[in-house]
Amino acid sequence: MAVRVVNAEDSYLIREGLRLLLQTQGDLELVSSVTNLPALLAAVEEHVPDVVITDIRMPPNNRDEGIEAAELLAGSHPDVGVVVLSQYVEPEFALRLFADGSAGRAYLQKERIGDIRHLRHAIETVRDGGSVLDPLVVDALLHARQRGRTSGLSMLTPRELEVLEHVAAGMSNAAIADELTLTVRAVEKHITAILAKLGIEADDTAVHRRVRAVLLYLSETGA
Repeated sequence: MAVRVVNAEDSYLIREGLRLLLQTQGDLELVSSVTNLPALLAAVEEHVPDVVITDIRMPPNNRDEGIEAAELLAGSHPDVGVVVLSQYVEPEFALRLFADGSAGRAYLQKERIGDIRHLRHAIETVRDGGSVLDPLVVDALLHARQRGRTSGLSMLTPRELEVLEHVAAGMSNAAIADELTLTVRAVEKHITAILAKLGIEADDTAVHRRVRAVLLYLSETGA
């Protein structure tokens, strides 16, 4: 069965671009396209989609409606995956999106959606209860923490920092191994060392839990 999608975007060009892009995928069905938060919530009530794709800012206030939608849907429709799109790197919104759980949540830069592979990956991952975090946001979080003198990241080797970035982006051990030209066993050893140094318990069975653990650590003011 096709993955049923509701899209919320107030920019006509982006909204239409997404519609045309989704139409190229026979197994993705756009059931509603709206321009504001109230209309998005109403569309979810009417269609009960598998996934919502939403801009982070839209009417009525153009502040954080995409994050607000994710928070509201977590209570009213917990099985609906949410892909939040942002024009800029805004780590604070990513942290808020994942604060109460990363299952079924994705945070992407809008520039990523021009490549259907990135969009499909996010849609399919949140539909299945996983999570996706744009690597650009991970970079911003890592760099912010590295600037802190007491950051626990100072204990990590350059290779461990590189692996951590990919873990936080929601990649599997096999995908990280392929990306960094390592063996899966080597990646597992790096992750075990990283989580031990950061005081975060490893969970090799759920990538989205590892994403949440890393985000929670990065969001703390002290190491």
